[in-house]
Amino acid sequence: MEYTVQKLGRLAGISARTIRYYDEIGILKPARISSSGYRIYGQKEVDLLQQILFYRELGVDLDSIKKIVTAPSFDGAKALREHHIKLLAKREQLDILIKNVEKTIALTEGRIEMTDSEKFEGFKQKLIEENEAKYGKEIKEKYGDDVIDKSNAYLNNMSKEDFDRMNSLSEQVLETLAEAVKTGDPSGPLGQKAADLHKQWISLCWGHYNKEAHANLAQMYVDDERFTAYYDKVQPGAAVFLRDAVKIYTSK
Repeated sequence: MEYTVQKLGRLAGISARTIRYYDEIGILKPARISSSGYRIYGQKEVDLLQQILFYRELGVDLDSIKKIVTAPSFDGAKALREHHIKLLAKREQLDILIKNVEKTIALTEGRIEMTDSEKFEGFKQKLIEENEAKYGKEIKEKYGDDVIDKSNAYLNNMSKEDFDRMNSLSEQVLETLAEAVKTGDPSGPLGQKAADLHKQWISLCWGHYNKEAHANLAQMYVDDERFTAYYDKVQPGAAVFLRDAVKIYTSK
């Protein structure tokens, strides 16, 4: 069966404008253009759109999705199995949050008591799932499944105090980095302060610290455009500056 932009949008529950945008950025091209100038989509495009929407549901950005689905090695069946695993994990995380809300309602009604740790059940798992969706493949290829799984388990069992400190350190890294970049000197006091704050942050995230891993992570911020964009939003060139500051910091 074939679909016009309007019909495909209605079928998928998204706007025709979104379908056209996917064509413009090269992520979902029509099977053909009709004699009247209409975009026409076939079964192959329907299946591809389903994959795109699965990735979007899992929080993957469009640039990353495009790289995945247009790669010569892309395997649709394998991707579906991966979607299934990740969606089950997402459902589990939502179930935890639902139970958290129910317990909090009971707490406000005076029917139960909750520890501070219980009040944040589900939120840390959400952070893990989001990071897995965005960066999991690259991180695991670099450091290995076992290292990342242990790090995720550590994060999930983190105390509220450490979790709050980790988030605070993340903000301090960006704030300090923004000021440090202006100095143009990664070896200077502000540059090294940013590197030290970054060390404290990853030490909490990982549950351990290793100079070589720290330097490798900073290099990946430059090599991977998604990480580069995250840091460069505070100041252009921030990712390279942080890489250089960390290289100096870890060489001491």
